[in-house]
Amino acid sequence: MTPALGLLLLAGAALRFATLDTQSLWLDEAVTARLLRMDLGAMLQAIPDSESTPPLYYVLAWLWTQVLGTGEVGMRSLSALLGTATIAVVWALGRRVGGDRAALAAAALAAVNPMLVWFSQEARAYALLALLTTLSALLWLRALERPQAAGRLLAWGAVGALGLATHYYAAFLVAPQALWLLLRAPSWRERAALLALPVLAAAALAPLALGQRENDTAAFITGSDLLTRVAQVPKQFLVGYDAPLEPLLAAATGVAMLAGLAGVAALLRGGAARRPERDDCARLAALSGAALALPVLAALAGEDHLITRNVLFVLPLACALAAAGLAALARAALWPPASALAAACLAGIVAVLGVARSERLQREDWRAAVRALGPIAEPRMIVSSPGSFVALRYYLPGLRRATPPAFTTAEVDFLTLPLRLPGGPARPPRPADPVPPAPGFALVGRTDAETFTVLRWAAPAPVPLPAAPVVGLDGMAAASFTVSPGARATAG
Repeated sequence: MTPALGLLLLAGAALRFATLDTQSLWLDEAVTARLLRMDLGAMLQAIPDSESTPPLYYVLAWLWTQVLGTGEVGMRSLSALLGTATIAVVWALGRRVGGDRAALAAAALAAVNPMLVWFSQEARAYALLALLTTLSALLWLRALERPQAAGRLLAWGAVGALGLATHYYAAFLVAPQALWLLLRAPSWRERAALLALPVLAAAALAPLALGQRENDTAAFITGSDLLTRVAQVPKQFLVGYDAPLEPLLAAATGVAMLAGLAGVAALLRGGAARRPERDDCARLAALSGAALALPVLAALAGEDHLITRNVLFVLPLACALAAAGLAALARAALWPPASALAAACLAGIVAVLGVARSERLQREDWRAAVRALGPIAEPRMIVSSPGSFVALRYYLPGLRRATPPAFTTAEVDFLTLPLRLPGGPARPPRPADPVPPAPGFALVGRTDAETFTVLRWAAPAPVPLPAAPVVGLDGMAAASFTVSPGARATAG
């Protein structure tokens, strides 16, 4: 490891680890926590109905949290470590396609990229997906260099199989790689070596994938039209879901990435680069294009799960390609490419730090919403969205689902966080003249935060209320939960 790479790894780790607990867990992370608090067998049995992804990440996270716990830092630190490791793999990939200068540029882009930092701070499978698929691309290029080397083919196959066991979208990268290697493999022996582990993984995962296809955990994706989601990918790759000064930062990063792609085009036309680097750059560019195009084609064919986080694995490859292009341009003119790289890195740092400082740009804040309920000294009813129970219970362990026929309480709290697509606006309802839950209740507290609304209603004495689902703020569908005296908000 070079000293420069060491500094970039330290910088990338600092951006990822320093603010692991700044944001509340969001709904999907609370689901992860619920799974990880089960024993291993129960967790594996729960995944088919709870998730739309394979189990590898959850197994690793379960082992990890046996030591570090299921608090915000304990769970997210695994993703932060994986995200930091991805920087080193991007460095190696950049070195292969563009030389030493490209390697450092690629690592710098990956270290500060807001989207890669975001998922390095999320207790979900995406950081593992990015690491494994980037390593898969590196090993794929090595295997293409010597397709007769069974060891290289097996190494690629092992990582490809792990990628498939992490996220089904890894197939859009692994399948083109496998096809390319099949065309280059000199005999059936090598073809069997490269296909053995990915095919075994795919066959083992097929029943789970078919079962998960029937649940509705990913149905929210088609809540926005395909064209909008496709258009969001490049913007979110550049500056993440949200950022301060977003147009300016996107422009700064976009110029650097476009300059890098222009450099790649010049390199592929026969610019000043060694032939192996040029060939690998062409292969990586073709692979990245296929990995983006295939999900779009699948969506058009009816299998629509296209959302930026599902194609996150292309982003580290794009960093390596852009860095190779910038390095190629730098051979002719040092300062313009160096300035573009510096502007992109500065924009990434500003975006990451801006998100850490602004609640409006962060995940929905279940932690603060629960704290807004105040101390719970008497039995209380909480009315929220039907799907909010897991997130609420993470921060309020005493929460229970209300059961008929009635619940007697002197306080009813309405708590609403709007469920939204990542990057979508946080617009909780703000009723100007809220209606009390029952006669005799008066509004005794109200919190209108960036990402949630809490209304607290109290009556002079406890009264029986129906425990069936009710209507929430501004007519939103809601469900009733109960909490006993002495329950208190936790940090996870």
